[in-house]
Amino acid sequence: MNAKSIALALTVVVIWGVNFSVIKVGLHTLPPILFSGLRFLIVAIPAILFVPRPRVPLWQLLTVGLSLGVIKFSLLFVAMDADASAGIASLLLQAQVIFTILLSAVLLREVVTRAQGLGLFIALSGFALFFLTTTGSATLTGVTMIVAAAFFWAIANLVMKQMPGVNLMHFMVWVSLIPPLPLFALSYLLESQHPLQLLQATPLSGWLSIAYVGYISTLVAFALWGWLLNQHTSASVTPFALLIPIVGMSAASIGLGERLSPIEWVGAGLIVVGLTISVLGAKLWRYLKQARKASTKKAPSASAQ
Repeated sequence: MNAKSIALALTVVVIWGVNFSVIKVGLHTLPPILFSGLRFLIVAIPAILFVPRPRVPLWQLLTVGLSLGVIKFSLLFVAMDADASAGIASLLLQAQVIFTILLSAVLLREVVTRAQGLGLFIALSGFALFFLTTTGSATLTGVTMIVAAAFFWAIANLVMKQMPGVNLMHFMVWVSLIPPLPLFALSYLLESQHPLQLLQATPLSGWLSIAYVGYISTLVAFALWGWLLNQHTSASVTPFALLIPIVGMSAASIGLGERLSPIEWVGAGLIVVGLTISVLGAKLWRYLKQARKASTKKAPSASAQ
């Protein structure tokens, strides 16, 4: 990857990492399900008037729209409303990597490598620590909801794995057309029967949060990410996503004053290490083997001198 591509990848990482703190700010002014519905509404309209419908079956649009848009984000936003900090949410949501690997192995017959197996075991150990503590940055309910959200994200990943070459930004625009009505209906039933009054009372910070999550985090970031995936191999691009929870926790610490307990720091470290091994383990192993071979070849010549 050249310097321009690396800079764009890091830009996406920052956008998605900061996104969790922005969501937290928005949830201070709007109930979570209504917030999520508004986020998708501003992405879909008026963008679908200018973006061509991607050539994918309707069931793929519906599946991703429901699993990612309705279920995943409802669980995530509700958890972040009262049961999880922004930093912890950015970290725990990366359980989607584990679920994607496992579901791919079960449903798509993909082979789990030794590096992936080791990485999954380490990451799962880290996730387990968050189920053992309820006095830190997330309650047991919050942890459970975010891990469940990660599972439904993984389902969407499996669907999207079956459509190579599709413009990711165009796809997300049309996917965003599906969640608003179900989310608004759920919000009316579960949150408030007076949504218009809530919107009229929403301060500028709430509208800026919706705009950031909708336009910047969804349209701009997915457009950049899709361009990177078209220009480079997935193996070159996807490892940058490992930086998202680091940016997310840092942004939450700086912007929201969030702090992790000691056991949460240990769990976070295990998760980041495990995910890194899962994604980069095979490449790192090959690099170490090549470095070892190179060092053994240099050794005889050095002794001969």
